[in-house]
Amino acid sequence: MVTLVDRLSVQGGAEHLALMTATRLDRERFESIFCVSRWPPPTSVDRDAQLAGLAELESTGTRFLPLRRRRKLELAPWARLARFLSRERVDVLHAHKFGSNVFGVLAGSAARVPVLLAHEHTWSYEGQPLRRFLDRELIARRADRFIAVSREDQRRMIDVERIAPERTIFIPNGIPASPAPSGRDVRAEIGIAPDAPVVGSVGVLRAQKAHHLLLRAVGRLSPTHPGVNVLIAGQGPEQGALEALARELDIADRVHLLGFREDVGDLLRALDVAVSCSNFEGSPLAVMEYMDAGLAIVATAVGGVPDLIDDGVHGLLVPPGDSGALAEAVGSLLADPERARTLGERAQARRRSEFDIATLVGRLEQLYAELLEHNRAVGARPRRRRNGA
Repeated sequence: MVTLVDRLSVQGGAEHLALMTATRLDRERFESIFCVSRWPPPTSVDRDAQLAGLAELESTGTRFLPLRRRRKLELAPWARLARFLSRERVDVLHAHKFGSNVFGVLAGSAARVPVLLAHEHTWSYEGQPLRRFLDRELIARRADRFIAVSREDQRRMIDVERIAPERTIFIPNGIPASPAPSGRDVRAEIGIAPDAPVVGSVGVLRAQKAHHLLLRAVGRLSPTHPGVNVLIAGQGPEQGALEALARELDIADRVHLLGFREDVGDLLRALDVAVSCSNFEGSPLAVMEYMDAGLAIVATAVGGVPDLIDDGVHGLLVPPGDSGALAEAVGSLLADPERARTLGERAQARRRSEFDIATLVGRLEQLYAELLEHNRAVGARPRRRRNGA
């Protein structure tokens, strides 16, 4: 079976989820091949995260297939993929995110792959009429199932994109248990006092994540919480803009952009409140990591986040784009450590009971097997004979 994604990285929800599922498939049932279209990567912005991904593939014995695509509409790599799928007689092709979904169903159809799956990890579903058309008329028609990571995304596929409901399926995300903290004192390493309030976020520094709202919220909190610090772990194109905003708000000495971190367990232990302030989301892995760490969470009520957090039960939800509401919610938890602890404990219990990577992989394996059995029985996408007959 082949997992297809645009980039190799342990940073970014979709890329990391694809990697985690591909490396955890039952090897007695599936030979796992991880295919990356853009490799070598065009930039080195997240080089550390890419190298960590390579290490994970190697440590699990997962076969790596780079397509060496360099331009957006370059077709030769996809032709090579189609030939590979046909030559290796691949049974299942599972693509992740829009570009790989488009070219995956085309290459998979050309190679007569018995089972084709497209996995949408969210987008805003606003504007982009061409994308909605391709989702509906190309991807959904050729894929055996179009996977949504949240109920809200599945609803928008049906109501906004007008994809036939029976072509979609909702499969919740999951993560493994967080590694035990090493005991490193991240606060001390950065130079933050043990009793200083600290809020933070983990994720790619891109516009969708709206980290600027977190900085503006901290600026609003400064009069009542003058020592509050911000830790943001991740790499991405918004770093320069965030640094400039921190200077503009006169909080640069308390804003720590840490880049890619492999010691997420230690980093999360340094936080009093974890924040997700995205403009839109599917089912964010970072929020699941906060839940697993037992942290108090403030998150924007977008996409599948309300599937993870019941407001006032597992954390606090605020409207997207509202730095004032974000500041008020964060401030309320900093002022009430007992409430913050209770919310964190409930979130941790929910993550461990409902959103585990083993559950996700098991559901995918069952889906692969059921579709493969069904399509073989009905003769869907019969393979061409090797002589072309």
